[in-house]
Amino acid sequence: MARPRYAGAKGPLPPPLPPETRTVGQLVAEALKLYGRRFWRALALGVGPAALGRLAAGLDGGAWVLLMTTAGGVIVSASYVGATALAAGVRLDRRAVLALAAGVVVFVPFPFLVQAFILPGLLWLALVGLVVPVVLLERRSIPGSFRRALELGRADLVHALGTLATLAITVFLTQAALFFLLRGQGEQAARVAAFLASLVISPLLFLGAALLYDDQAARVGRRRTPPPAARAENGAPAKTRL
Repeated sequence: MARPRYAGAKGPLPPPLPPETRTVGQLVAEALKLYGRRFWRALALGVGPAALGRLAAGLDGGAWVLLMTTAGGVIVSASYVGATALAAGVRLDRRAVLALAAGVVVFVPFPFLVQAFILPGLLWLALVGLVVPVVLLERRSIPGSFRRALELGRADLVHALGTLATLAITVFLTQAALFFLLRGQGEQAARVAAFLASLVISPLLFLGAALLYDDQAARVGRRRTPPPAARAENGAPAKTRL
């Protein structure tokens, strides 16, 4: 008996939705595509978080918070800055240092907020975490960047929070599955497996967060164009992907 044929089975896939209407699921899919296109550069984003995970393993509450609010903030923010540049197709310049500093400031409350439940921490990052791409790409002042980040976060808070939550769950589950596939006998093998799992999977979190900037900026209805004063001070604006 012949198998039934479906009219659209061999047709082209539908085009991706524009950022202003892109769903959480499609954003994650676009992050995966970006990871595949820029694999080696994207993989480098996971080196710091993987090392941080090994340092944080086994620490008690106070020591864990201390590590995350100091070295953790720098490492996570550096990976986010790199992911933002990778997603936008721009070169890192002196603005990267300012973006890193802004990211560290934003990240400080996060370890405290996630002590009981992760949702408050994700909500905080959804509201102000986009200050990193704002500083790097829009070339605003630091106070102006924080105001702009809050504007972007509030443009579609449900989408921003849902994206970060979905990315966190996806990364956690995939990382756990990869860990169980890689682990061998003995404690040392388990540590290596945990490091490799974090190295490979964690870049997805930062790439997705970088693409979230495009979604929220499109929802606000503004392009990544620096203010006139910033253009006069810094020269030509950064290359954009919109």
